[in-house]
Amino acid sequence: MSKKLVAYFSASGVTAKLAKNLAEAAGADIYEIRPEEPYTNADLNWQNKNSRSSVEMKDKSFRPAIADTNANIADYDTIFVGFPIWWYVAPTIINTFLEAYDFSGKTIILFATSGGSGMGNSAKELRSSVSDSAVINDGKRFSANASVNELKEWVKSLGI
Repeated sequence: MSKKLVAYFSASGVTAKLAKNLAEAAGADIYEIRPEEPYTNADLNWQNKNSRSSVEMKDKSFRPAIADTNANIADYDTIFVGFPIWWYVAPTIINTFLEAYDFSGKTIILFATSGGSGMGNSAKELRSSVSDSAVINDGKRFSANASVNELKEWVKSLGI
């Protein structure tokens, strides 16, 4: 049986709720990916092309600083990585997180929340942030109120 971790970034609390339910459903530990500088509502205004999140997402090489690098990734075989979908992909802070650790030989399973967008090219765009021996599963987008039972079924379907 593999040891699992749910690592997540949540700018507004929606993904946090899903991550907590997923950790319960998967019997996993949980770790919050926190930005060094928290996002404000103004930062998250996607309609303002000068907002922090808009500027970050325009530059795919941008790496927002994270508050800590204390996750014991070496202790886990399977890491669920969760985030809100921004501009049809994972926010670049997820690249920061993946680049901060060695995921060699690990299985990474993505999960996300969104008002309507799918996972887009998230897995493809995150691939370069981990070693070649890491496996990235495309994962799934969930509604903010996905139940523990729904998440248990999904985890079971993954065969991990």
